[in-house]
Amino acid sequence: MHDSEERYPPPLCHEGTRNVVICRIERWYGFEIPPEKKIMWVHAPAGYGKTAVAGTVSKKMESRTDLDFNPIGATFFFWRASPERNSPARFVITLAYQFTISIPELAPHIEAAVKRNPMVLNKALEVQLVKLIVEPFKSLGELGNMPYRLVIIDGLDECINSDQESRVEKQYAEDQERVQVRVLDLIRTLHSHNLPLCFLILSRPEPWIKQHIEAKSFQSITEILDLYQVGHHMKDVEKFIRDELVRIAEGLDIQPGDDKEWPGEYTVEAFLRRTGGHMLYAATVIRHIDDPYDDPRQRLQDILNGEFDSTQHLTHSTPFSSLHELYRQILRSCPQANRANMVRVLEEILAGQFHGNLQDAPNIQVAFNILDRLTGRPPGRGMKALRPLHAVMCLSVNHNRSLRCSDFFLSFFICRILAGSVSTLARRHNQRSEGSQQSA
Repeated sequence: MHDSEERYPPPLCHEGTRNVVICRIERWYGFEIPPEKKIMWVHAPAGYGKTAVAGTVSKKMESRTDLDFNPIGATFFFWRASPERNSPARFVITLAYQFTISIPELAPHIEAAVKRNPMVLNKALEVQLVKLIVEPFKSLGELGNMPYRLVIIDGLDECINSDQESRVEKQYAEDQERVQVRVLDLIRTLHSHNLPLCFLILSRPEPWIKQHIEAKSFQSITEILDLYQVGHHMKDVEKFIRDELVRIAEGLDIQPGDDKEWPGEYTVEAFLRRTGGHMLYAATVIRHIDDPYDDPRQRLQDILNGEFDSTQHLTHSTPFSSLHELYRQILRSCPQANRANMVRVLEEILAGQFHGNLQDAPNIQVAFNILDRLTGRPPGRGMKALRPLHAVMCLSVNHNRSLRCSDFFLSFFICRILAGSVSTLARRHNQRSEGSQQSA
């Protein structure tokens, strides 16, 4: 659900951004006038804010006071790092539960279905769909006068059906494709029963998802929206940058001789050019410089002074070469005395996630306690080593959530390990430290 504890605070669009996209979705949904095509697929590459769009649409629609019904029927946010949300096992029962709240007249019929056969909760998803959603809706009788509710399904590509016994790469890939197509077929089945529901699906344009949605059975009932092609990306990023830099500037402790006009137009424009219109890049920079233990002005200047031509790299390399360069700068900005230990802990986290040791930990504190115990470190040392990486890792212990690390940072770090650059970085520091000790 979009407001669950695990997702708190939920990703949302920065205020005043993505307006074109959100208005386009609202126009399609129509509120009291249902759309001709009752499924909308919003797709974009990773890092283009699909989840933030989904969360903002949900929050905005739920806050409408001019309607006598809640336009949001249910939401489901798949997430590959969560055992509860990276498979379809809870998909149908989660939607059914939310329908009992958003459509109160459905509640007694859904509850009756469970009481008649409690084992329905363990049945195949297709059976659950009929017993917990389709038949309760049909029990209401005439549905023609019921307003259409919106069902939001975000991160379909994050539905990976992870299970500890099917980690063989080929089988894992096949399971991933099969289970995502299965979710699409569940949605199409709901649509085929002419229920008062519309469906907003957001995902990356994975080939098998795209092929399934563009097939004849889906194409005639689906509106397709390419998030990358819609809206004013550079203007949205500019607004985000200006607002966030103003917020950071207001918290600065201005000393005599400091530039009271920071950040200034030149800095803002240089930062904007560096982003290339990528909100993910801008947001990562903001998190990096917004550090209470360091000077945000110097941190931002270090990034802007980096010897890196983002335009050239974006043209001749991957779409997120500029983001990878930012990650390199973040790693280089970490204190040298801590760098080798930080790299070691990151490698342990990667190993733990691949082998499942950390996925079962109930929260971040427990996960790091496990790592510290396995490696013989004093308690708390692992989490402390990663404090400089707060821009790309969520290390808060205020909520019972698992360890969060940016997928982009993980993929970047894996590539660096394979290339040997990160390990070399750590080795050089160790060699310098050993040399200093010998000379002493």
